[in-house]
Amino acid sequence: MHNIQMQIIIIFFLYFISICKSFASLYEYEICNLGWKHVHHRHNEISYQRTWCIAHNGIMEYENKDYTRVDCLTDNNAVEFDFANKWAESIGQALHYQRMTGKKGKVVLVLENPTKEMVYFNRVKKIADIYHFDVEYITPKILNLNTNGECSHQTCKCHKYKKK
Repeated sequence: MHNIQMQIIIIFFLYFISICKSFASLYEYEICNLGWKHVHHRHNEISYQRTWCIAHNGIMEYENKDYTRVDCLTDNNAVEFDFANKWAESIGQALHYQRMTGKKGKVVLVLENPTKEMVYFNRVKKIADIYHFDVEYITPKILNLNTNGECSHQTCKCHKYKKK
């Protein structure tokens, strides 16, 4: 049984790597001050998390007994937020939070470009159906952006960029 599980994990990992390479061009990259290349996001994850969590009367950054932190704990769900490019990582975290809290895990995927990124949401949804956790997606629209494309969270990095 252990051998079969390991084979499934390896196959999933190889599949994930091949998919990542084929969709890598969907994202804009930037180099941080430490020299690392990463996907550019105009708004911080926490801006989405804060907006959604407040609207759902949740507790932000709920600390579990093992010192991991649930992004938002609601009456029914232990919620993990992630950008679409981190879809696979979000699944593991949501399942862990489900186990730690006894509440149903939930992934809230941030789709900055829903037309191109819906493929990631659909992947998470298929896995959610198998492993019995909830999933939804949100877009920058939830942030109620002003005419300059800035959200109301003053600590968000969107306030560092000027309208072109």
